[in-house]
Amino acid sequence: MLAVTNKIALSTKAKLFRAFSDPSRLFILETLFDGPKIVNEIVQVTGLSQPNVSGHLSCLRDCGLVSTQHQGKFVIYQLSDSRVNEILNLTSSLLADVARDVYECTRYEPETVLPLVLPKE
Repeated sequence: MLAVTNKIALSTKAKLFRAFSDPSRLFILETLFDGPKIVNEIVQVTGLSQPNVSGHLSCLRDCGLVSTQHQGKFVIYQLSDSRVNEILNLTSSLLADVARDVYECTRYEPETVLPLVLPKE
């Protein structure tokens, strides 16, 4: 019985990490790191299309990583838990030490490349 419980726990953890593994979803989470935003603000920051952002936000909300608040005709999205911030910070900290190895790893290639979004001057 313990082995089954461990498999379920590991499967659930892997599912959580899949939410973080998509570059677009990760970009959206990083965008919300600075505070709540509406879809149009997320679209502007990420350069992703509105339908794409909305789909990823729906996924992130279903996984419990993002929460919503209605304000008039707008839906405000925010990280659902401060531990999501901690995961993002810990990931950056760990990556600072292992970035070269991760970059050179040939076992996990990114599925998509995000558009480069330059800050407006």
